[in-house]
Amino acid sequence: MDINEPVITQDEILFLKDSDFNPRHVIVVTGAATGIGRATCIAAAANGLMTVGLDFDETEGKRTVEMARAMGGQMILVPCDLTKDEDMVRAVAEAAKLGTIKYLVNVAGIQHIDYIEDFPIEKFDYMQRLNLRAPFFLSKLCIPHMKASADGRGVVGNMASAHAHISTLAKSSYNISKFGLRALAQSIAAEGEGKVRAFSVSTAFVRTPLVLKQIEPQAQKRGITPEEVVRDVMCGETRVKEMMTPIEVGNLFVFGISRFSRYLVGGDLLFDGGMVLTYAEKKKPGAK
Repeated sequence: MDINEPVITQDEILFLKDSDFNPRHVIVVTGAATGIGRATCIAAAANGLMTVGLDFDETEGKRTVEMARAMGGQMILVPCDLTKDEDMVRAVAEAAKLGTIKYLVNVAGIQHIDYIEDFPIEKFDYMQRLNLRAPFFLSKLCIPHMKASADGRGVVGNMASAHAHISTLAKSSYNISKFGLRALAQSIAAEGEGKVRAFSVSTAFVRTPLVLKQIEPQAQKRGITPEEVVRDVMCGETRVKEMMTPIEVGNLFVFGISRFSRYLVGGDLLFDGGMVLTYAEKKKPGAK
């Protein structure tokens, strides 16, 4: 199965007519250098938003900028370490210079595969800081800009996961952070009075570099081949037997922040190919 990051073409992007999708309105997207963050930046820019991508990988981040501009969009990259508060404060300040911050999409995150008794606590702490604390802190910084806008409205989208609904082995810190991102979206929505909305997106495995890096560790932990990891673990519980592409997820964020989703208040967009809700019962051979 091909799990290389696919090339994004214009015909794959969801284009929506929304008067708030204009260059005066800024969207901040984390994890802009690769995968879902890159795709979300490209889709948002193509839809007319002034897009500010945050990532510490300047080389790949600049490639995302080039790709977004090739689609006719406007985008800049602000180099940012999401584990450093001062970097996030500076990044939001830079974004605010370009227009009114109306949207924040928290995508950046990392994975580590280990059983709880073997999990390095320093890795756990780092993952919680990057995967969960950074989205909270960026929300804290961006929401005042949304409230201060002409209509007082704005939207925060969080990249959760099927692992925000079910916990699988050797992914404890990731599971915890993804459950937390759903809770963060609900908390923002609870306080937003219907004007500042928030939502999460939950998918199964997506064809991103993060997924590619998981295959070998999962194979070692489970004592199976990499091919079996992809077929039986990553796609084993989905009814759709292929991974989503990053732009399919980016399109969900475009839809979620748009006027078409005004009733999406604290909800979760579960696009997981049936992984969470349609587990097949495991039967013994010969059983009816």
